[in-house]
Parts: sequence; C-alpha cells; structure tokens
Amino acid sequence: MSRLLEKIVASERRLPDWLKRDLSPGLEAPKTDALLKELGLHTICESGRCPNRNECYSQKTATFMIMGDTCTRTCKFCSVSMGRPEVLDKDEPRRVAEATSRLGLKHVVVTSVNRDDLEDEGAGHFVNVISELKKISPELIIEILTPDFKRTQMLAVRKIMEAGPDIFNHNVETVPRLYRGVRPQAVYEKSLQIFREIRAVSSKVLTKSGLMLGLGEKKEEVLAVLGDLRAHGCDMLTLGQYLQSSTFGLPVAEYIHPDTFKNYKQEALKIGFTWVESAPYVRSSFHAKESFEALSRSISARKKADSSIGEQQS
Repeated sequence: MSRLLEKIVASERRLPDWLKRDLSPGLEAPKTDALLKELGLHTICESGRCPNRNECYSQKTATFMIMGDTCTRTCKFCSVSMGRPEVLDKDEPRRVAEATSRLGLKHVVVTSVNRDDLEDEGAGHFVNVISELKKISPELIIEILTPDFKRTQMLAVRKIMEAGPDIFNHNVETVPRLYRGVRPQAVYEKSLQIFREIRAVSSKVLTKSGLMLGLGEKKEEVLAVLGDLRAHGCDMLTLGQYLQSSTFGLPVAEYIHPDTFKNYKQEALKIGFTWVESAPYVRSSFHAKESFEALSRSISARKKADSSIGEQQS
C-alpha cells in the first residue's frame, strides 16, 4: 500500500459512516496508470488526490490535466503543486488524443492547471487539445473544465468555443464569502462571467459548474450561488463533499449528510438545472459520461413529448 493510500485510509477511519468506502484498486487501475505514465500525461485524479481515482482508473477512464502539473495559483482546497510551471509541451495534445483512443473513451474530460504566466492563459492549448481529440471520432463527446482566464476571459472563451467542445465546465467551487480563504486569487463574479461569455457565443453548448460543500458555507449562500449560476446560463451542476487532501489544505468545517445533498439536488432541479449530481463523493468529472448520456436521454424524451403535443394541437 502506498504512503498516500495509507494516509487516506487513516483519515477515512475518522470519517462518518456515509463517507467510508473501499479504496482498493480494481484490476484495470494499474493498466490505466501505466498507460498515462507511458505517455507522460498528468491527471487531476492523481495530482488532485481524488478519492474516486481507483474507481475511475478501474473503469479505464481519467480526467486529463493539461499544461503541466504545477499551478500558478495558491487555492487552499487543492493539492495540485504550486509554483513556476514548465514551458508548454506542444506534443501534449497529440498524446492526450492517443490516450483517449487507446482507453477507448467515448466521453473525454480535459482540465488544466491555472497558467496565469501565459499570454493567453492557456486558451490556445485547450484549442489544440480539442482539435486533436476531434480527429479521433465525430461521436466523441469532449468536456472541458477550464480556469477563469481572469485577464483574457472574453477572448479565451470565444477562442475555445470556436474549437467546438460539447460541454464547457467551470467550477465556482464555493460561496462568495469564502473566496478569500478558499480561492484567494479568484473573483466570484469573473467565474460567473464565464457562463455569460459562453452564452453570448452559443445557446447549444452545455454548460456545467460545481461546488464543494463542507467549507463553512450556509444553506442560503449555496442556494444563492445556484440562482446566480442559472441566471448566467449554467445547465448542469455537481455538488460534493470537500475533503482535506493534503496537510496544507483547509480543514473540513462540516461533513454534509447525504440527505442534505439530496435536498440541494431537488432545489437545483426546481430552479431549472437540466442535470444535477449531488452526493458526498461527487466530483466535477465523476461519472461524467453517465451524466451526459442520462441528460441526452432526458432531452430527447422531452423533445418527443413536445413534438407529440404539437401534433395533437395541430
């Protein structure tokens, strides 16, 4: 058992019962890990010490993290390394596409570290990755999870939208009151503006955001954020329990009961989110393929129902 896994197991003994789970890797997990290492690729699954890593790797899937493994921000919830990043690897987009093909992915999720050091904050690299992925198959669903592009937001979003992702995800992470302690170099309004910029370009691309709960937020604050996201055109939502993944991370303020997550899901659906994943171990890209497929079925069923009503009325 690795030292990291030992630490996670030890911390899980102190967790409430609903957060305790089997962390042993499945048969396919080592193969997925080996492929990623062979191609020199990073994942948020590993760099972010995600508790779902073994499950995802066992299902031969992963969330690629592009532009290196070093972030220019100092967010207090994240365990990704912080410091001065390396020069962009121009061959990385091709290798992401190769890994996607060799894993047989039908739905690929690509995120990145923050690259405030770059002139375009990394938007062009996202475009190159999307371009390479589109060469695999026209049926491949491409989901991206981007930073806020604080300096170049409008240009960055428009550039990425031209590349044609199917789902554009940007996480607001927490409520505005906690930003200074959780995301000290981010601005809540700038994160919301991402969705307004997307909608200015297209009404068809699905938009997605997520929050971590258990950082000290209040119910009314969470509901206010959900209202803001919907007002800015966000379609899909993920809510999950914040877990301290490193000794330098913020401590957990509260373990949120599964019933509370269910209640938040109901509230989110009431105000118009088309799809909501809300449970303790939900993460931005966890079961992303299944969520998208379920949403697609729901939209298709709704269109058929609307068409049938139209035919009856005519």
